[in-house]
Amino acid sequence: MTALTALRIGTRGSLLALTQARALAHAIEGDTEIVEITTAGDVDRARGDKSRWTGALEAALLAGDIDVAVHSAKDVPGELAEGTALVAALRRADPLDVLVGEHALATVRVGARVGTSALRRRAQLLAERPDLEIVEVRGNVDTRLRKHRAGEIDVLVLAAAGLARLGRRAEAGGTLTGAVFVPAAGQGVIAAQARTGSAAADVVSAASHARTMACLRAERAVVRELSASCHAPVGVHAEFVANGLRVRGFAGLPDGSRWVIDEIVRDGADEDAGRELARRMALAGAADLLREAEAMAT
Repeated sequence: MTALTALRIGTRGSLLALTQARALAHAIEGDTEIVEITTAGDVDRARGDKSRWTGALEAALLAGDIDVAVHSAKDVPGELAEGTALVAALRRADPLDVLVGEHALATVRVGARVGTSALRRRAQLLAERPDLEIVEVRGNVDTRLRKHRAGEIDVLVLAAAGLARLGRRAEAGGTLTGAVFVPAAGQGVIAAQARTGSAAADVVSAASHARTMACLRAERAVVRELSASCHAPVGVHAEFVANGLRVRGFAGLPDGSRWVIDEIVRDGADEDAGRELARRMALAGAADLLREAEAMAT
């Protein structure tokens, strides 16, 4: 590592965030140091703006207090701080959502209280099961699991990857599958952000999984093209199939009353595939739905 001693990896201080930072440190050649950063999201969990989780990490990165910031890729806003880039993505874990407290959505009782803080999950659950009562549940994984055990909610929806990284995947029941259940862009991916052209960027990029990074670029291109904010019920998932890169997208209203779903398969540039899918979805009404969803959330 020229111009570097121990590479300083900035992360939030939650158990899951630290676990992800250690995974990145393990993948990097050379010495590393994990630096905990308190974000606005850690101080005030009542608001949903993704930048509240990433802003303090970006500030520390730009100030030179850390060399790289590690994120759950699904929490990274579409636009990054100027002078920075996502330079690595570790091999993707299970990108899907899972149920805690039930084996399948079909067997969840009518009118059950289902806990989630994500508008995307709310929209998808209500699209499939409009009888459910969706309860907003915030906090880290342990906090949410405690609320479920305490009976505040009947069923909890969490990301499979987060539970698995904490060694708690067995606590979940069924996986949410079906046409409407498209994961959040970047779900299951640990991403690294660094200053463009820095020595740290070169070091960390060597740990990147090429296919995961290609999928992440395609997914983030959809989000940017649709101008989807943190209040937008949008899901995007890309994966390699036999004839190219398949990108699936979901956009809907938080009450599950209307939605748009589409997918494309392209053998070409990842971001181009994402932009093409977003344009198709916008023409099918997704842009109008997202503007309406934004108005409902404010």
